[in-house]
Amino acid sequence: MDAEALIDDLRARGLSRPVALLLDWDNTLIDSWHAIHDAQNHTLATFGLEPWSMEEIRKRVRGSMRDSYPQLFGDRWLEAGEVFYRRFAERHLETLVPLPGVPEMLRDLHEAGLYVAVVSNKKGDYLRAEAAKLGWQRWIGRLVGAFDASRDKPAVEPVHLALEGSGITPGTQVWFAGDADIDIECAVNAGCVPILVREEPPATDEFPDHPPALHVDGCMTLSNVLQKL
Repeated sequence: MDAEALIDDLRARGLSRPVALLLDWDNTLIDSWHAIHDAQNHTLATFGLEPWSMEEIRKRVRGSMRDSYPQLFGDRWLEAGEVFYRRFAERHLETLVPLPGVPEMLRDLHEAGLYVAVVSNKKGDYLRAEAAKLGWQRWIGRLVGAFDASRDKPAVEPVHLALEGSGITPGTQVWFAGDADIDIECAVNAGCVPILVREEPPATDEFPDHPPALHVDGCMTLSNVLQKL
């Protein structure tokens, strides 16, 4: 569906242009799968576990480390987290690849007066270092990563932190866009409008409990919709 058709559909459902856009980071704004794949398999190997394929990485890397690593590494999850982050820190800035249309979208929405913030389950220090490396922080009101709030996505605390100081409260005037089910769930939990951003459309019954309000094939389409809505 093209931007004009998406806009007609949104208007028919009574959805108007938001005042704020919250964005996931990894694989919504940047392609980070290779850095994550490398660090995750290095960590698994260190603890005597079998490596994951890229397909497994894409399916299984969703929650934050403090939510997912205890299930993988038990009582040694903090140690495993240190191994992951050491490896990731060595390489993540070298492998940053912006997804198509992202810098233009951030710039255009900022200039149009939308409040834009990031809510990610990447550790906050790494998130902000990547944004600085790319020069994007000038367009982003706040970058919230894992451990910045008292809980991580899909909990609502990161959403509240991302909007803190903006004068905007969660609701239908806030859109939350991301590529994964955890982003859609977080949006619904916070009462925001959930937007799925990825090339492939949602499969039948993929989001039975938290369906997205809108699917767009990338940030270029999302930007077009927001500017024309």
